[in-house]
Amino acid sequence: MEGVQTSSRRAWGLLLVIIGATMWGVSGTVAQYLFQHKSFNAEWLVVVRMLVSGLLLLAIASKQRNIFAIWKTKEERTSLLLFGVIGMLGVQYTYFAAIEAGNAATATVLQYTSPIFIIGYLAVQARKWPVKVEMISVALVITGTFFLATSGNFNELSITGWALFWGIGAAVTSAFYTLQPKRLLAKWSSIEVVGWGMVIGGVSFSFIHPPWHIAGEWSLLSLCAVLFVVIFGTLIAFYCYLESLKHISASEAIVLASAEPLSAAALSVLWLHVTFGWTEWLGTILIIATVFLLSQRKPEVTSKVKRTFI
Repeated sequence: MEGVQTSSRRAWGLLLVIIGATMWGVSGTVAQYLFQHKSFNAEWLVVVRMLVSGLLLLAIASKQRNIFAIWKTKEERTSLLLFGVIGMLGVQYTYFAAIEAGNAATATVLQYTSPIFIIGYLAVQARKWPVKVEMISVALVITGTFFLATSGNFNELSITGWALFWGIGAAVTSAFYTLQPKRLLAKWSSIEVVGWGMVIGGVSFSFIHPPWHIAGEWSLLSLCAVLFVVIFGTLIAFYCYLESLKHISASEAIVLASAEPLSAAALSVLWLHVTFGWTEWLGTILIIATVFLLSQRKPEVTSKVKRTFI
């Protein structure tokens, strides 16, 4: 009986992480629909998504503990502000800007190159060369990014320069997001840290683009799309991922979360008719392969990366 229960819990964990990752991927494609077909802009969607999702996450966390306790020490206040403004706001804006300048498929896959920047930072910090499997991962990411950005043509980009710039920017800020709040996450729950990060980032960005400055063609479909990005693509996806970690290992969750770029690519092709040839698929596979490699070698590097895609 115990074996059956363990197997059932594991199956439930696997299902949860796949659902969460798929929602992350689908939300990127839905955002692309809002940008390209309903004239919404990344700035408004980012600020609304962060404020609403952050407040909802904090509301959930407040049922278990005092969410304001994290602000008591100067060190934690400073760390939380840096995380919110540079980490959370940085990764959210660059990701959506990459979608707006290109498409959800390439933006999501490019953001998946973030572990390579983490490897680079840790290598510099430790003052030693990455190990063999990490060097292979770097080579795979560089090759995959080349195929994704150029379709195998050395002479020109297959995506806009801005799409590539913001996509790599999303990877860099994802790396910062992963590494910077290490001490905060050791003491406080990820729901609290991410919730406050979103609220801080949302409030900060409100001075640049107030949430009441709405641009876009509103309709019932537009409203449903916005709600999906904010609720299902953020809050529920994040909850599913965290809940899955109670039943499966972090490395398993990271590997299965590869459903995110795959779902974003597939939906972009099927729904929004984005051109995604064999070279783009090859680039995607090469980049995702690094997640499989690193999940075996460096679980401490990859275990938090998925918290980026909220």
